[in-house]
Amino acid sequence: MTRPPNPDLKDGVHRTQVRVRFGDTDPYGIVYFVSYFRYCHRAIEEFLRAVGLNPQETFRNVREGFGLPIVEAWCRFKRPARYGDILLVETRIQELRPKAVIFRFEFYPETGRELLAEGTAHLVAIDSTWHAQELPARLKEALER
Repeated sequence: MTRPPNPDLKDGVHRTQVRVRFGDTDPYGIVYFVSYFRYCHRAIEEFLRAVGLNPQETFRNVREGFGLPIVEAWCRFKRPARYGDILLVETRIQELRPKAVIFRFEFYPETGRELLAEGTAHLVAIDSTWHAQELPARLKEALER
C-alpha cells in the first residue's frame, strides 16, 4: 500500500511539537526531567504513525505475540524549557538492530536551533515469555523506509 508522504517525516527525521503544560514543570516553572521522557514516548508514537505503524499494535501485540518495551533511556539537559513553551522534538532512528531499535531525540525551541536537551530510548522486541526476539519483519521494513 502506497501512502502519501508525511510532511512531519523528512530525511528520516520526524518532528513533533509539544506544549509545556503546568503539570510538566517543577515549582520554578522549569520542565521537570521526567516530562522529557513522556515527550520522548509521544515522539516515538508519532514517528511510528508517520511510518505507517499503529503504536497500540507495536508496543504490545498479543495477536502476533510480541512487545516492544523501552529497556533503557537517557537524556542530557542543556538549557531550561519553561511552562507555556512550545518545543520541537526531532526524532530519528539512531540504530536498527536485529532485535532492537534505538531512537534519538533532540529538543529545540519552537523557533531557533538552540539545543535544549537530547537523549535516546532503546526498545527491544520480546516474545510472550519476555525473551528477546527478532524484530517482526513488517516492523523492520517500516522502520527501514
